[in-house]
Amino acid sequence: MKVLAAMSGGVDSAVAAARAVDAGHEVVGVHLALSRMPGTLRTGARGCCTIEDSMDAQRAANIIGIPYYVWDFSERFALDVVDDFVAEYSAGRTPNPCMRCNERIKFAALLEKALDLGFDAVATGHYATILTDDDGNRELHRAAAWAKDQSYVLGVLTAEQLAHSMFPLGATPSKAEVRAEAAERGFSVATKPDSHDICFIPDGDTRGWLADRVGAEAGVILERDGSVVGSHEGAAAFTVGQRKGLHLGVPSPDGRPRFVLEVRPSSNTVVVGPKEALDLAEVAGSKFSWAGLAPADPFTEFACHVQIRAHADPVPAVAVLRDGEIIIRPDVPLNGVAPGQTAVLYLGTRVLGQCTIDRTVSAVPLPAR
Repeated sequence: MKVLAAMSGGVDSAVAAARAVDAGHEVVGVHLALSRMPGTLRTGARGCCTIEDSMDAQRAANIIGIPYYVWDFSERFALDVVDDFVAEYSAGRTPNPCMRCNERIKFAALLEKALDLGFDAVATGHYATILTDDDGNRELHRAAAWAKDQSYVLGVLTAEQLAHSMFPLGATPSKAEVRAEAAERGFSVATKPDSHDICFIPDGDTRGWLADRVGAEAGVILERDGSVVGSHEGAAAFTVGQRKGLHLGVPSPDGRPRFVLEVRPSSNTVVVGPKEALDLAEVAGSKFSWAGLAPADPFTEFACHVQIRAHADPVPAVAVLRDGEIIIRPDVPLNGVAPGQTAVLYLGTRVLGQCTIDRTVSAVPLPAR
């Protein structure tokens, strides 16, 4: 096939591109410039998409012997990922920018352009596996190395996108094997640290970054029963599950610490309560998609597992499609989940689909007055 290899400048995407060539495909490498003013150097393992990353990808492509290009996707990235991130926080939600980047940039904008140019597939360095069932339907599954599995952040992919996706690292037992292969191939990125944190906030100061863009207005902090227990200087700075930095003026009756349970931007208020109130008996979302075939009858409750963070353990649950939203009820309460996060559903190792969480139901009802 004619394959476009997305090369971030890291070790995973370099080895993935090389393996695509070894498999006999006609491969072209491309690095996505996601900022008009990228940093010159990375700060350790923070961030990505810097000038240094572009040069690392270029060197790897030269060794592999494939054409290499840099495509400017900065405007699309700013609109679909960065602006979305700010808008979600302004709405009191906790977004996942990596999910949005996969959904709207790598497997939407990039894949769309690749298909227009005559490519058959886009290859990336994600740790995930695509399998085909007996009827020829493509399915997204976890990687062989569960410790590195990235199927969660790929849960937004649709059947059409899976038909044109390739993950050459999916069956690799460990990241150490990928690094050893990179060294053997002579890639300078063999020992390069993995990137982490949000790529467009390379210093890791998300709260400070948001404060400059969302703004801050003083408001009150409420208990679950509506009583005022403190004040704040900007609701967007708070996240569900937060304990530190609340500076409450009224101690709890039992003397135990309070945690942020909810952020309400419409009224500029923050709701706090006991830790156990973070446990959720139900989450639901109207923005959902299926990663391949949908369940035979999604309108009847079906058993599955739900994962609500990239590195969280999957939890047994039942789910059902009702009134335009996916409703998920875990067998044991989920903890500290906020609207805006993504819930990915699994059937065994297979990714069934995902939803952006719109609402939650606490497993600890508010006591009657």
